[in-house]
Amino acid sequence: MSGLRPSRVTLRTRLTLIYGGLFLVAGLVLLGVTYALFEQQLTGGGTKMLAKSELPPEPGLNRRAHLVVLTGNGDMLTGAGAEQWMKDQQAQLRKAATTSLFTQGGIALLVVGGLAAGFGWLVAGRVLVPLHQVTNTARRIATAPAADRNLHERIALRGPDDEVKDLAGAFNTMVERLDRSFDGQRRFVANASHELRTPLTVSRSLVEVAMHRKTASADVRQLGETLLEINARHERLINGLLLLAGSENEILDRRPVDLADVVSHVVAQTAAEASQAGIEVRTEAGEAMTTGDALFLERLVQNLVENGIRHNTGGWVHVVSRTLADGRAEVEVSNTGAVVPQYEIPALFEPFRRLATDRLATAKGAGLGLSIVRSVARAHGGEATARPRDGGGLVVSVVLPQ
Repeated sequence: MSGLRPSRVTLRTRLTLIYGGLFLVAGLVLLGVTYALFEQQLTGGGTKMLAKSELPPEPGLNRRAHLVVLTGNGDMLTGAGAEQWMKDQQAQLRKAATTSLFTQGGIALLVVGGLAAGFGWLVAGRVLVPLHQVTNTARRIATAPAADRNLHERIALRGPDDEVKDLAGAFNTMVERLDRSFDGQRRFVANASHELRTPLTVSRSLVEVAMHRKTASADVRQLGETLLEINARHERLINGLLLLAGSENEILDRRPVDLADVVSHVVAQTAAEASQAGIEVRTEAGEAMTTGDALFLERLVQNLVENGIRHNTGGWVHVVSRTLADGRAEVEVSNTGAVVPQYEIPALFEPFRRLATDRLATAKGAGLGLSIVRSVARAHGGEATARPRDGGGLVVSVVLPQ
């Protein structure tokens, strides 16, 4: 059961009072206009009449016989004719008044109703300005690119203590917690990775010293190679975590970068690994200009190419860079390999997520490749997407702004 809320004038109550007051005022105006029209119709120009009795009626005699009417035309009517004439005049007057109420009163109602609706629209807009401020701030933070997103922004709302102010306060609290959480997560990952680098370096040095001793047996050398391989995998994991934490920050130093040069450089670097794995790497390095951090963009392309090589079995990797019709730069890497279900695609961009058939501890990589790709793309104001390739494998596309 929810707790009791303090007594206050809510937004709904205020809107009800405002609209109720506006319609009340409009009704009073309409009533006044209708009354004025009715009085004008009754007292306006028309047939003048005078009714009088020439002789005082005697007891028991019919009063109609002594009724005399003088019309505006100068005619004098008496008796039943005078009474019928008065009834006709009353009927005409009633009909005219009714017509006036239904026509002129209807026009007045439309005019006054339109004015009331207009004032109501203006007042409602004024009252809902704080709600629009909350909505616009939330939309601006949610839809901004990662490089421009500012979780430090707050809604400085002024006004009465109502539901809109509660919403603004809740939103500010949520954004503040998200900001602290993200900053804390990045700091933790960066600090933990730096701290883990030292023991891994020491461990690698000790293993290498033990392996290169003259008295080291074949079993010791074999064990050392295994330990060095595990140590190297841990180092790749730590480097990936550091890169992931760094790529989520805003890119401040932006410079022009041609992705064609990046693609050519990365393909040359990975040629030995591709040749050893029996993978053919094809390139179409077309001009694709963007702005950003060259080292991060190189790492982005390198992760895509390495994923295409490592998650492949004697097939090929096709790397393309080009400029789209709208001027944006695109890098697309497609590769052969195992069939990837469409529902598995979103999970591949999550840290430490691999396909169900690729979860062994001896697997190549650290499970951060596509996570880093998406993080670097978003830090540059772009987006990374993937889709299954017909016949097996993946097609990963990264689109970056000019």
